[in-house]
Amino acid sequence: MKPVKAIYTFGAQPARRTVTIPCMRKAKAQGRKLTQVTANAPDELRAAEEVGIDMIVSDAASMGHVRQHNKTTFCTAAIKLTEVKTTDDILSAALDALHLGADAVITPRSFDMVETLSKEGIPVTEHLGLVPRKSVATGGMRAMGKTADEALELFRDFKRLENAGAFAVESEVICGETMTEIARRT
Repeated sequence: MKPVKAIYTFGAQPARRTVTIPCMRKAKAQGRKLTQVTANAPDELRAAEEVGIDMIVSDAASMGHVRQHNKTTFCTAAIKLTEVKTTDDILSAALDALHLGADAVITPRSFDMVETLSKEGIPVTEHLGLVPRKSVATGGMRAMGKTADEALELFRDFKRLENAGAFAVESEVICGETMTEIARRT
């Protein structure tokens, strides 16, 4: 079992986590990989905790349920693109999820939205590379960053997210060489 760190949730409740944001930064600096899975069902949530998965992503709307079944895994609440629409609604959904025990939020929105959430002190991550919900705009379900132009565009997007206040980026189906170079520079 992994050691746990004492924290307070955004809802001002004492809790324990096996991973914190400083732990993630330290792992990156040391070249150590962390594991993350999507988990929403009770058996998935318990299994992730039992086998030592470092981080989970769960639906923001079910965060109370998530914390009933998994108390210690770092959890990012996914705020759905098509269900929560306005800036005020997104901010409200983020704060609600944090109050119920989420440690961070992710929502596939604009750089400005990342900055808005970050300015409110909300740990926010974003999603780059293959974002399935946006695949019609990026040419389908395929690896990203294969050409020099795509690699440069991805790098710029990573830097924009970093500058907007994102503490992390979920990187999906990005060409290995491209991702290695981006990770060295962000």
